[in-house]
Amino acid sequence: TNRMRALLLLLSLTLFAACSGNPSPAPDPEEEGEVSFFTGKKGGIKLADLGKPSDGGNGMPVNAILWRAALDIAALLPLEDVDTFSGSILTEWYSLPENPDERIKLTIFILGRELRSDAIKVRVHVQRRTDTGWSSAERDEDMSRKIEDLILTRAREIRSESLPETVN
Repeated sequence: TNRMRALLLLLSLTLFAACSGNPSPAPDPEEEGEVSFFTGKKGGIKLADLGKPSDGGNGMPVNAILWRAALDIAALLPLEDVDTFSGSILTEWYSLPENPDERIKLTIFILGRELRSDAIKVRVHVQRRTDTGWSSAERDEDMSRKIEDLILTRAREIRSESLPETVN
C-alpha cells in the first residue's frame, strides 16, 4: 500500500541521514538524573551500562550490534518500552502525517547473542480509524520483513564502522 511505501521511504531516508557523520551533542548526564536513555522515562538502564556485566550476569543478553541497530530504526517512532534483558523494543502507535487514518506500532525482539538474520523478529501492527474508533490491530508481515532487513543492514553498517581499517 502507499502508506507502507511512505513509511519504508521515511525509515530509509532517516537511516541514511543518520549516517551523514554529523554527530549530535551528547546529553549532560547530570541533567538527566535517573532517566532512561532509550525512552526518556524514569528508571531503565543508562547508556554507559550497556555491555557491562551486572551483578552475577555476563553482560548484555542479546547481540549488542543488533540491539543498537534495532534501536536506531525503532527510534524513528516514539518508544514505549525498551527492555535490554528480554531483548524487546515496543513503540507507541504512530500515524504518518499524510495518512492520519492509519497507524502502526512496532514490536521488535532480539533473539540471541549472534549477529544473524534469525536473531531478529519484527512485528508491525496496523490499525485503521473507523466511525467507532480504531480497528483491531492486524499484522503486516511484508512490512515486518522490510524492517527486519533495514535493521540487519544497519547492523552491518555498525559492525563495519567498528572494524579496524586494514592497510595493504
